[in-house]
Amino acid sequence: MATVLSWSGGKDAAFALWVLRRAGDDPVELLTTLGVNDRSSMHGVHRDLYAAQAAALGVPIRFVDLPEAPSNDEYEERMAAVVADYEARGVDRLAFADIFLDDVRAYREERLADADVDAAFPLWGRDTAEQARAFLDAGFRATVVAVDGAALDPSFAGRAFDTEFLAALPDDVDPCGEHGAFHTFVHDGPVFEEPVPVTTGDVVAREMGDGVFHYCDLRRAQD
Repeated sequence: MATVLSWSGGKDAAFALWVLRRAGDDPVELLTTLGVNDRSSMHGVHRDLYAAQAAALGVPIRFVDLPEAPSNDEYEERMAAVVADYEARGVDRLAFADIFLDDVRAYREERLADADVDAAFPLWGRDTAEQARAFLDAGFRATVVAVDGAALDPSFAGRAFDTEFLAALPDDVDPCGEHGAFHTFVHDGPVFEEPVPVTTGDVVAREMGDGVFHYCDLRRAQD
């Protein structure tokens, strides 16, 4: 079975890769989208850092470049072309690291309903507090690269995702950030052939939709 993993570079995607590999399903490709600034819209991670991450994981990565402020139709048109290519290549499944958001899962399944590519959810239904601990217990290391200003103080951006971070989260913030309160970048763990050395830079605020997100500029450190 040929599986492609939808890739954010964050903790849930990395753990999903680990789960898939332990089940004997090593994804043939990672798939991520980038904006016109060569960064992911939600995570703010640059293309070069994703490329270094994929190289350390030993998995090819495919970038889908999106126009500035793409409409939903533009996004779906570009993703439909990717899915059509996967059909032609014989890809069987597109896996996602979603855990419990029913509307997100329904949307993904709807977009693949007419394709010969199935949607798979290797982390679905897990308790997020247990999932966060399992991620750390497995030896993964991640940095928080973006936080939603409506949910968290900007000081959370740039912190290590660790037990201290989890303990500091407000009670109404999901420990896996499943509602979008924060996003991470994973730079070491059991799925890596070698770590991706990173360093944190400035934290900047950007308007996203009706809210403000705080992004930590993550860069590759000197080896």
